[in-house]
Amino acid sequence: MADHTPDQLRALHHRWSELWRGDFSHAGEILDPDFVVHQARPDGSDSEAVTGPGRLLPEIEQTMAAFGDITVTVDLGPLVDGDLISARWTMRAAYTGGIPRATAPVGTKISFSGNDILRVRDGRFVEYWTCTDILDGLSQLGAISGPNGPAHH
Repeated sequence: MADHTPDQLRALHHRWSELWRGDFSHAGEILDPDFVVHQARPDGSDSEAVTGPGRLLPEIEQTMAAFGDITVTVDLGPLVDGDLISARWTMRAAYTGGIPRATAPVGTKISFSGNDILRVRDGRFVEYWTCTDILDGLSQLGAISGPNGPAHH
């Protein structure tokens, strides 16, 4: 049973969104020390091997290093069911370089979407399932070929 109201969980999700804008000042308040990420990883590594804020924040930093002018919009949600929060989002950004095999010039605008499900316990996020269409983003950068070759947006 949830220990927070849906409105409180939506407000917590807003704080989650701030992480993805590079504001880590409250990461320790909203991420449980045992925070677990469940994610399919392109390199086949175990997304659950490292836990806590130290698992997520470097990934956000890597994203911010490769992209500028990042905007993340919540397209659907956040939807709340008990202790779960779900949202569909879209990230739009400009490529700043550094992604292996990318052929797109610096400044290329990209856009890709994903779905997140987060579990909350005692006012903190404890689990995170994410399904991101990273293949779409990599295709737009020419790092992989899409069904019709690299996409141009």
